[in-house]
Amino acid sequence: MVDETPELRRSVDQEIQGKVDTNHPEARPEGMTLEGEERFRAREAEIRRTRQRWDRRQSSDREARTREVASSQTRYAREEPPTDPREHLRQEQLAEVNNHAARIVEEFDDRSRSGAAYRLAEHVRDGVDMLNAVLLVKEELHASPGVPVPIDTLETVPRSTVTIEGAVTQLWDADNPAIQQVGLIEDDTGRTKFTVWEKSRKPWVEKGQTVRLRQVEKSWYEGRVSVAVTGWSQIEFPDRGRWWTE
Repeated sequence: MVDETPELRRSVDQEIQGKVDTNHPEARPEGMTLEGEERFRAREAEIRRTRQRWDRRQSSDREARTREVASSQTRYAREEPPTDPREHLRQEQLAEVNNHAARIVEEFDDRSRSGAAYRLAEHVRDGVDMLNAVLLVKEELHASPGVPVPIDTLETVPRSTVTIEGAVTQLWDADNPAIQQVGLIEDDTGRTKFTVWEKSRKPWVEKGQTVRLRQVEKSWYEGRVSVAVTGWSQIEFPDRGRWWTE
């Protein structure tokens, strides 16, 4: 036997009208499904919350009070910008600071005279005599990353990576195939051993060349400090008139 009972389906118009009735702003929860009623009540509660002020007054002065707090009561609003220490020096002190700053930056690359003068003025303003202030600024610049440090200070520099500059005084063959070059680098203060690892892919150096080994790793062997050129390091040649970096 064939079941001739027709299948009842909602028409497109009925579906559209049902959505309109459910989502219409004037709709009421009566006659809605449980899901539709929950959605309706949640929407009404959200509308009430957004319309209601915290103090329940349409003439609230909340905005004005907020602006007052933000402009005058916060810690950042009360803080004053730092003053330039050079403004507190006498004219002859400022001239002496500028002269010493010019001499200091001659020993360092990529350092401004203005920055050195600022640090000098800070120490002088705090009561440090000029000679000690110059020594303090030099020590600060030597301790800064990227600034070449004297080779004899490698053991005392509180960093694992340093930058040194000097002449290659000796090279010898390495027994380890992982080492590209090994030799000695020397400046006016001392000398140390340097190792260039094969995987660093750095340029070769020659005996007698002046090189700058930037961001090299310090290491110790039998109580002696040495440096290693890694993939993060750079080898530069100041005598070529420009820095040549691999």
